[in-house]
Amino acid sequence: MKMLENIKAVLFDMDGTLVDSLWMWGDIDVEYLGKHGYEVPADLQHTIEGMSFSEAAVYFKEHFKLPSSAEEIKDEWIEMAKDKYAHEVPFKPGALRFLKHLKEQGIPMGIATSSSRELLETVMEALKLSDYMDYCMTSCEAGAGKPAPDIYRKVAEQLGAVPEECLVFEDTIAGIQAGLNAGSKVCAVAEKQSESWKEQILKLADYYIESFDEILDGTYKRL
Repeated sequence: MKMLENIKAVLFDMDGTLVDSLWMWGDIDVEYLGKHGYEVPADLQHTIEGMSFSEAAVYFKEHFKLPSSAEEIKDEWIEMAKDKYAHEVPFKPGALRFLKHLKEQGIPMGIATSSSRELLETVMEALKLSDYMDYCMTSCEAGAGKPAPDIYRKVAEQLGAVPEECLVFEDTIAGIQAGLNAGSKVCAVAEKQSESWKEQILKLADYYIESFDEILDGTYKRL
């Protein structure tokens, strides 16, 4: 279990890392922008990657010249996403087994997500994540989106660890950079939406997994 050697806390991004939810946001972007007469730009996901929920709403308002306020945009996104988060979003492969292992080992866990507090709590309830997580924070609450290190530093502090003692799990370039900027080791998690950036991800991260099972089975990639 070398990846966890000397690790005092484990920090997870949520969407695309701990839970398989990014497919849903692609659908929401198509539906939301379609209502306003726009097609989804090919590079949209990469452009907003790492932004906090509030930062993404401001970007949409300004870039697409939307009449709604940023708060109204967020409210509409939450409304569109909430039912899917409650009923259609599963764990990423092997994630639950890994969470159970960390809990058995007494290693504190936290979530550092760019999503909204309301959607975070919906996922927490649907997947019973409160059984495992000791502290959760959104980028809006941290005051900065990723790749800024703020959220990882703050969650680490709440878990009683310094970032250098933490292992971060992320699926995007901005998220990986946030973990590295905080001073933590970072394991990249395979995600279909990030496939075109895989080469860059492999250069940045310390480890890479297709499934969390690889950590417990010792078959993960050390980069």
